[in-house]
Amino acid sequence: MAEKERHEVVVVIVNEGHSDKVMDAAREAGARGGTISHARGSGTKDIEKKYGVIITPQKDMIYILVNEKIRDNVMAAVNKAAGLDTPGQGIIFSLPVNNISGIKLE
Repeated sequence: MAEKERHEVVVVIVNEGHSDKVMDAAREAGARGGTISHARGSGTKDIEKKYGVIITPQKDMIYILVNEKIRDNVMAAVNKAAGLDTPGQGIIFSLPVNNISGIKLE
């Protein structure tokens, strides 16, 4: 029996208006698509001082389901295009996915 493929969801939180950069980079790294939602960030001046990040309230959240094999490439590409050192000030992390239904996986 073949080993079951593993998937992860890459979560990206960027300043509003930078989601196209995220998705372009993710697709170039092998992702097929993603889901974008709008969110509102909050923070304190202490966070800004400690991490050097200015908290802008309007955010885009992008959820990208990927095969575990391409996760690192997708995350690196997104970080380069819209990471903390860019105007998008993106925060990127991944979470394991245990079960998937409703989409066709290749």
